[in-house]
Amino acid sequence: MSNLEQWSPRALAALRIMTALLFLEHATMKFLAFPAPVMPGAGPLPTMMLVAGTIEVVTSVLIIIGFKTRLAAFVASGEMAVAYFMAHAPQSFWPAINKGEPAILFCFIFLYLVFAGAGDWSVDRATGKGPEKVAA
Repeated sequence: MSNLEQWSPRALAALRIMTALLFLEHATMKFLAFPAPVMPGAGPLPTMMLVAGTIEVVTSVLIIIGFKTRLAAFVASGEMAVAYFMAHAPQSFWPAINKGEPAILFCFIFLYLVFAGAGDWSVDRATGKGPEKVAA
């Protein structure tokens, strides 16, 4: 099992990239109605949705490429916390009922990235801003 430790930076990178790609999908639903519109037939997006979509696009791209990962993850985590408490929590205390589980998961994965950094395959690591380079 000790050999698994060497794969940790790559596993972190895979988690970072896949989470950000899934997060980006929320923005494409808002701005491009792809793969489906976030609010079918509702007309123009409300201001809060435009702000949320903009945060999702910017932070997702930064996290995918691993640039300013900790800052982008902090902002994305905060957005998901706000989204949970504004949109989901008022519907029910229980996340399984209020459909807030994805928001909670995004929030805590992004919060983890704030502390863990980008891992491998990132601009942060290539420029010496990642934890692997700083410790060397």
